[in-house]
Amino acid sequence: MDDVLRMSEAIERFGLGRVRNHVDRGRWQKPCRGVVVLHNGPLPPRQQLEVALASASPGAALGGLTSLAVDGFEGFTPVAPQIVLPSGARSPSKDGLEVHWSTQLDGRDVHPLAEPRRTRPARSLVDAASWTDNERLARAIVIAGVQQGLTSTRHLRDALTRRGPCRHRGLVIESILDAAGGIQSLPERDFDEVCRFAGLPRPNRQRAVRGPDGRYHLDASWDDLGMAAEVHGLPHHGVGRWSADLVRANEVVISGERLLIFSSYTVRREQRAVADQLVRMARALGWTGHGPDLSTLTPSEWRKRRKISRRTA
Repeated sequence: MDDVLRMSEAIERFGLGRVRNHVDRGRWQKPCRGVVVLHNGPLPPRQQLEVALASASPGAALGGLTSLAVDGFEGFTPVAPQIVLPSGARSPSKDGLEVHWSTQLDGRDVHPLAEPRRTRPARSLVDAASWTDNERLARAIVIAGVQQGLTSTRHLRDALTRRGPCRHRGLVIESILDAAGGIQSLPERDFDEVCRFAGLPRPNRQRAVRGPDGRYHLDASWDDLGMAAEVHGLPHHGVGRWSADLVRANEVVISGERLLIFSSYTVRREQRAVADQLVRMARALGWTGHGPDLSTLTPSEWRKRRKISRRTA
């Protein structure tokens, strides 16, 4: 028998008199308006989530990081329980919840049999990423969900398509591509833009380097300076791959080359920091170029501004 019921369900099952009697005598409890718990003890975490759902309109579901935690997602905890309500539904009677509304809560996005009722992992990941203000956290959530085996990139793409417009949509798409292994090498266009922004000469691409374990290629190098750069698209895609990348980076440094390592996220979205580090390394090695004006817009910022301007127009 379920211990957490809506008041209407409890009355239908036990009758109004019995419900009132048990609540008044302290045998049962009312944690919030419209909800009855059929015992008087502490509420374990699962029952607290059931109370949150019972305090909301029928059709509500746990969402975001809260739903993912029930599915075994590790490393991320919401500040408050996250819940999704059907569009137009009244707010839950329970306080302390992070509430969202959605027109898409059918069987494609909410598992019809899972208890407590919650959104499917792919939808939960997309929601969790779009609900946070932090871009790095949004990216980490999407990639970690695939890494931990909760869903696939195909299901993520489907969920995002149904989700419609949302915060960080472009970043979520990039993260799905990264998780699929679509950007495992250097994002050349973005890195070239950073080099031009920094005022650096264009680097050599994929210069062959021979190490003890064979031959490999550097993503970008400035041979005259003895300087190179590597961009890691998805080091977490496999521990073995990540470990091999680290060993390769060590070999580059041992051979006498100065090496900088960036993530593809940083190259795409934190171009000012990348340009600053490239220039400081180049100057430490004797480069005398003028360098960038870090107060100006980066290429990625220009693209974002143009996109906003077109949308406004």
